[in-house]
Amino acid sequence: MSSIESNDKKSREGPNNDSKTERNRVENIDFKASAKEEIIVRSVIPKRRQDLLKWNGWGYKDSKFVVKDDVLHFTGDRYPGIGDHPLPYFTTWVKEKLGVDIDQFQKPQDPPNPEDYPPVNLTDQDFENIKKLNVSYSIDGEDRLIRAHGHTLDNIYKLRRSFFKRIPDIILWPTSHDDVVKIVNFAQDNNLVLIPFGGGTAVSGAIECPDDDRTIISLDTSQMNKILWVDRENLVICCESGIFGQDLERELKRIGFTSGHEPDSYEFSSLGGWVATRASGMKKNVYGNIEDLVIHVKMVTPKGVLEKNCQVPRISCGPDFDHLIMGSEGCLGVITEVIFKIRPLPELQKYGSIVFPNFESGAKCMREVAKLRCQPASIRLMDNDQFKFGQSLKPKYSFFGLILEGLKKIYINKIKGMDFNSLVVMTLLFEGNSEEVGAHEKKIYEISSKFGGIPAGETNGKRGYMLTFLIAYIRDLGLEYHIVAESFETSVSWDRVLTLCNNVKHRIKEECSKRNLKYYMNSCRLTQTYDAGCVIYFYFCFNYCGVEDPVKEYEAIEEIAREEIIASGGSISHHHGVGKLRRKWYGSTVSDVGVSLFKAAKKEIDPKNIFALENLVKSKM
Repeated sequence: MSSIESNDKKSREGPNNDSKTERNRVENIDFKASAKEEIIVRSVIPKRRQDLLKWNGWGYKDSKFVVKDDVLHFTGDRYPGIGDHPLPYFTTWVKEKLGVDIDQFQKPQDPPNPEDYPPVNLTDQDFENIKKLNVSYSIDGEDRLIRAHGHTLDNIYKLRRSFFKRIPDIILWPTSHDDVVKIVNFAQDNNLVLIPFGGGTAVSGAIECPDDDRTIISLDTSQMNKILWVDRENLVICCESGIFGQDLERELKRIGFTSGHEPDSYEFSSLGGWVATRASGMKKNVYGNIEDLVIHVKMVTPKGVLEKNCQVPRISCGPDFDHLIMGSEGCLGVITEVIFKIRPLPELQKYGSIVFPNFESGAKCMREVAKLRCQPASIRLMDNDQFKFGQSLKPKYSFFGLILEGLKKIYINKIKGMDFNSLVVMTLLFEGNSEEVGAHEKKIYEISSKFGGIPAGETNGKRGYMLTFLIAYIRDLGLEYHIVAESFETSVSWDRVLTLCNNVKHRIKEECSKRNLKYYMNSCRLTQTYDAGCVIYFYFCFNYCGVEDPVKEYEAIEEIAREEIIASGGSISHHHGVGKLRRKWYGSTVSDVGVSLFKAAKKEIDPKNIFALENLVKSKM
């Protein structure tokens, strides 16, 4: 072990990081050339992620909420409309709603010292053999810590207050499918554990290290981010799995296309992660979920490569094993390449918003829109608590802004008789050509008027959409002021939407009362819609002053809320996956036979349990 430790500093870059061969470079590509031409992508996210991203929280180091002179600010200019603007109403809201004392700031702990990281559990012989793979590696403590977690509340709280018992022993950065084959074969031959790591945005606990005495390798796919080819005629593209969402969309936009897949985490999550977790995006109404976009997946397993031998839009050849890969959450192998659909960039994007007198009327409007199959790219309904939360994050108005805002309030409160304490807001995003968008807007606003809806303008719609990308930043801020917060989602049939929302909110309220939690917020919103139902996101936070273990308290309440969701007809997850957090409900969701089938597939593909993630395969039967 001593020889490994002594090589800690120089091992960070490994053999494949010579500046002349670094893959993250820009090349001038002739996009009118062959459809099979490779595009080398310069990623926004560097290989050493902590140079740009926070080591102990969400997002960019230069982007965060801070309180200055009792006023909230968001630093940086990466998010249009909110960066570097004072947000004077937020501190008043958190004081009243959550009992926050702005003077009681909790500074997160500093990064660990080099000697504080768990020792590298790797024999000298295995280390020498890993070097011979000619794959970039690192055993640096900070590199290992960055890849030891996702972004659950527990993960981020530990980073700020304590530490992880187990982190990966070594990081490997393959640059191709062939590299992955070498790594998986090596792990199989030497009985080592592999954890595939994409963007690290998981909120299910899936990528946390298992309780395993073997050496744990984190296989970081971020350097596998090439666009291997673009087929304009058939509107499909082939990419390596490690490409980040924002890099993919930037490169597609340059040549006039989009994937349309935009999960809340798309800035930092990867294509392979989307497939492995069976992801959904905010614009799925137009472009579809990941299972609707994927044409072909290539996955390396200890038994070999799993893939179909043709790339057609649909094939009838027995069970579709792509669907075994989608949602497998890293238990079966490493996704290396994905072929998926793309679409020409829309001519126009237009935001909108509608105010309704109450949640029920907004939900009924949403149901009618889905019934008529006229959903815009994105349609979401915030309840009253979320509406107020969003209002608290508005910048200070100019004089004329105040006048206009006052007129809006008079119009809503006096003319239409809406109560500020019950009204809700629906946010909209339309995409298409100008004629299509105009006709779509007209139809949606006509439907909404039947349910008491009032158009509330583009600005509110755009701000509501943009706030989605800032929620995790706000959660990090909360931890500095004794607030724990998290979201959890479900899907449910239309006839049970209101009942489920009411039941879950009521149950959380009861639990907060039992536990003497005076200050909390318990809200929800409706998001993706389908013919048969929709998605409900719950947001729950509380002031944990005086609570000994706030994360344990939160998790206990969320578990009770999840039981209520299931009792009310909801699913264990719509797109967050199972991971470690929800595996206790997997068996009852898919049946004992379903669990047995998955375990049989696991045993066949990975007999030594090289991909030893305690997710689906640890479910109770």
